[in-house]
Amino acid sequence: QVQQNVERLFTRFVEEGKATVRLREPAVDLCLSKANVISLKTFLSAVRLAHQGNDTAVLPLSPLVPAKNSDVEKPKTKMIITSRRDYPLTKSFPFSLEHLQTSYCKLARIDSRVLCLKKLRKLDLSHNHIKQLPATLGDLVCLQELDLHDNHLEAFSGALCSSGLQKSLQFLDLSQNQIQALPVELCQLRGLVQLRLDDNALLRLPCRIGQLSHLRFLSAARNKLPFLPSDFRKLSLENLDLFGNPFEQPNPLVPNIQLKIPLTLLECAARATVNHRIPYGCHLLPSHLCKDLEVAKTCRCGSACLSSFIQITVTMNLHHVAHTVVLVDNMGGTDAPILCYFCSLDCYSQFLDRHLQSSG
Repeated sequence: QVQQNVERLFTRFVEEGKATVRLREPAVDLCLSKANVISLKTFLSAVRLAHQGNDTAVLPLSPLVPAKNSDVEKPKTKMIITSRRDYPLTKSFPFSLEHLQTSYCKLARIDSRVLCLKKLRKLDLSHNHIKQLPATLGDLVCLQELDLHDNHLEAFSGALCSSGLQKSLQFLDLSQNQIQALPVELCQLRGLVQLRLDDNALLRLPCRIGQLSHLRFLSAARNKLPFLPSDFRKLSLENLDLFGNPFEQPNPLVPNIQLKIPLTLLECAARATVNHRIPYGCHLLPSHLCKDLEVAKTCRCGSACLSSFIQITVTMNLHHVAHTVVLVDNMGGTDAPILCYFCSLDCYSQFLDRHLQSSG
């Protein structure tokens, strides 16, 4: 279908036998090259007339001659750009791209043309100056690898984690940025196999990180982590690197007591909802209550607690969650502090008795 369907004709290099016809539906670019100049001009003239609605019987078309295999260019699936001068400013990216790398191009934002490449599986935007990520990045539903290391990012949007990337994304590199915290929604990226967070300013890891059941490679070296979230115990990794974090010295005898006695009605209802797996949602509860339930803490006894709890840090050997562990410090250690919660004084007392007996 050509009539009223030609978005634009690119004829700057027609004298070299090259031209591009951009269609509206489907949204594709027809790239012509190595063409006879006279035949190409005649063809483009016929396309213009057909777009305007002229009768095809009077169009100046020459008989079709089958092209040789050597003259037919295959759709381009990979493009690597590693300098600003090679970055296309007026030329479109081929819609057939599956792998795009634009590094060292001093990009301050993600090009909107890149966000139209629906077949992308690998996107490398490393070594740029990107500060924010557009929500439409989540529309790249085939994206499996996203490399954003060495940029100026200060956050990773929770909306992106709730997008089409949930199912597709397997590799995410956010290292060498300026991120202080990651949203709990990051743990919705259930397909993640490798996550790189090195050289940021992270003060904590997402509290539901244990939900990343497919995660096998995690690195968060040289951040500002004082301890690990309780959910970290659920991970099953092949390789873990937490070197260079200022981990605190665990002290189970100095608890952070947030218990409210007696428990509020809200706390009782919330604990019952989580413990008995009662269905809930924004159609039943206010959205802020749903978010609280989704990040409920788990006591050592298995019961849930929300805003009423006792918190301590205990030592965990990282080999419990990873086969290969990079040393935590220069002293050869593989231990790190991890948060531990108790839903009541009774649960904390039982833990304390066992801890003192084992220490004695």
